[in-house]
Amino acid sequence: MSRANLDKEPHEVAKMFDGVARGYDRANSVMTFGFDRRWRNMTARALDARTGERVLDLAAGTGVSTVEYARAGAWCVAADFSLGMLRNGAHRDVPMVGADATRLPFADASFDAVTVSFGLRNVHDVPAALREAYRVVRPGGRLVICECSTPVFRPIRALYQKVLLRLLMALAKRVASNPEAYTYLAESILSWPDQRTLGSMMAGAGWRDVAWLNLTFGVVALHHAVRPRAVSLAEADS
Repeated sequence: MSRANLDKEPHEVAKMFDGVARGYDRANSVMTFGFDRRWRNMTARALDARTGERVLDLAAGTGVSTVEYARAGAWCVAADFSLGMLRNGAHRDVPMVGADATRLPFADASFDAVTVSFGLRNVHDVPAALREAYRVVRPGGRLVICECSTPVFRPIRALYQKVLLRLLMALAKRVASNPEAYTYLAESILSWPDQRTLGSMMAGAGWRDVAWLNLTFGVVALHHAVRPRAVSLAEADS
């Protein structure tokens, strides 16, 4: 089984995730030393999904995070372009939709919030995905992104990039069904933009009030933004 390359051709990335879907959740937990649960809980807090809201969990994989968001009473849908991942999460009691993040099959302003956890860096056209998320969120709605990022302190950054990521790849050879896929994932982390650059990309797609919170020294960052509300004529004249 081969891995996707960093050009991120959609069919290559989808095929790679189809191939690792069966053991993905377990391998992910092992290779993050259990931190994935903490990061997922922090994302749920930032999302603050509420009863009656409609939430799109984009790049949702097997729907692990989607189920957690739905516990608050919101209607949550898991969307992913890897049908293999969705099939392996079919036992979870949430709706699932095959979808490309750059061309979402949803109407304008369909959701109160969109969230993406550890999937945005696998999209071949990130600005297009951010614009699509903007399109399907109602005015006043929000976007929450949890993604690998850049540790802010230089010694920790060097330790993470030069030691821990190599350790991750070594662990992959022991616990993952396709170690080459996790080599790609480690490389994609190294090539991913830092917190400020992603924030600028979000602002460039129209999102406002962009802010981020570093988790685990910046190994992961939570970005939050809002789609601005329409300005009424009375407000515009004042």
